[in-house]
Amino acid sequence: MQHFKHALDKLKAQDRLRRLPDLPQEGRYIVSDGLKLLNLSSNDYLGLAHDEVLRHEFLAGDACRELPWSSSSSRLLTGGFPIYQELETLLAARYQREAALLFNSGYHANIGILPALADKETLILADKLVHASLIDGIRLSDADYLRYRHNDYAQLERLLEQRAANYRCIIIVTESLFSMDGDTADLPYLVRLKKRYGHVLLYVDEAHAVGAYGETGLGLAEMQGCMADIDILTGTFGKALASVGAFAVCSALMKDYLTNHMRTLIFSTALPPVNVAWTHFIFQQIPKMKARRNRLAALSRRLREAVAAHYPSPMPAAANSHIIPCILGSNEAAAKQAQVWQQQGYYCLPIRPPTVPKGSARVRLSLTADISDDELDGFIHTLNKTAA
Repeated sequence: MQHFKHALDKLKAQDRLRRLPDLPQEGRYIVSDGLKLLNLSSNDYLGLAHDEVLRHEFLAGDACRELPWSSSSSRLLTGGFPIYQELETLLAARYQREAALLFNSGYHANIGILPALADKETLILADKLVHASLIDGIRLSDADYLRYRHNDYAQLERLLEQRAANYRCIIIVTESLFSMDGDTADLPYLVRLKKRYGHVLLYVDEAHAVGAYGETGLGLAEMQGCMADIDILTGTFGKALASVGAFAVCSALMKDYLTNHMRTLIFSTALPPVNVAWTHFIFQQIPKMKARRNRLAALSRRLREAVAAHYPSPMPAAANSHIIPCILGSNEAAAKQAQVWQQQGYYCLPIRPPTVPKGSARVRLSLTADISDDELDGFIHTLNKTAA
């Protein structure tokens, strides 16, 4: 057991030791150590998680009274309630795809889909900065894999030219909005690139973009006009949609294949039906929330401009989202800066390796649409006074 203690001591010495916090929440505020702090680390991008009007409307309906609070089974056994199919039908219709499939979380989706699809005759080409769940899914698969430099499509193109003939299937894997740098992929370019080959699939994780982008809130693929050309598009409900779980939209053939081969789907108890009903309810509202998306974009522009005066942006041309990193380099500097801002009334967190590359520790600022102008002004004033 002593080696476990040594490992934890090493993390502590590197300013990388994690602990589970106990954080009561009051709307967009968090109570930490007796202090009420504006939450600048939330994924509740549209500010829906504490929207009492939506909550009361849902609770007044029949679904929350009639549906069980547990599925008690895998969907392939006795957990196949009609509400799952209703949500999948809605998702497929909105994305104009043949099918959709629900998962318990984005992590379940990403560690399950790739091992189900990829075998020893498959090559996976993944962006260097994709989420840990995608990396784990790649490692769990039988496929060969290479990780191209972040958003370096020239390198990706060379890898395809060099290796395409050696594999039965190639899967390009990327996020649309990268969760730590706040920059975005050029999805139309990736679509054009994969269309040069008859055996290349494009897998796009829209976890941080669903709800926050697009005319009707479907994400960056909608905004960039290429939803129909992405073979597997995944998204989560636990961020902008203020619920739980995840989904993929794809072809009917792909859905049937995943249903029969995806271990995290087959061997997991399904989400509680009442939660799926809440997701269905929220997803119906998302097209009508353009004002919230515009509000989020406006707040984000203001904060990015303020941050740019003090911290270099990792990708100036593409870092245009509500996720705004303040890169400090060392773990100690990131932890110290986050603590300074917490002491000033703002709940900001340090992000350190292995979540981000070594030497790029940062404070990650994440905005929500319900932050007021005065609240953002207050933080920008604090930022200007206390930035490292």
